[in-house]
Amino acid sequence: MRKVITYGTFDLLHYGHINLLRRAKEQGDYLIVALSTDEFNWDEKQKKCYFSYEKRKMLLEAIRYVDLVIPEESWNQKMTDIEEFKVDVFVMGDDWKGQFDFVKETGADVVYLERTPEISTTQIKKDLNKR
Repeated sequence: MRKVITYGTFDLLHYGHINLLRRAKEQGDYLIVALSTDEFNWDEKQKKCYFSYEKRKMLLEAIRYVDLVIPEESWNQKMTDIEEFKVDVFVMGDDWKGQFDFVKETGADVVYLERTPEISTTQIKKDLNKR
């Protein structure tokens, strides 16, 4: 079984996220999503989420491409996660291109998938704040 892992906030879950998850799942047989906790989002990323970790986790678990959701609590946990879950492929959006190449040291493949150009959480949040 080929295991894949990806990381993210997945706030305001939308078509672009689902499309990314679908393409990540195509890289293997089992997809693990490391979902940023509320504390990690605020303390490390200075991001305020519209939905709590619990709600975002529930939504991700409802998507058939996702096999397991785990918490992302620090930038440094990636190497540990890859070893613990015996991950074969590390997937991120191409806006992170090159930033996680060090993961190759674990023996996992690193794949940067193109974002869905028509939609982004940043744009949705801008539009919501205009109202």
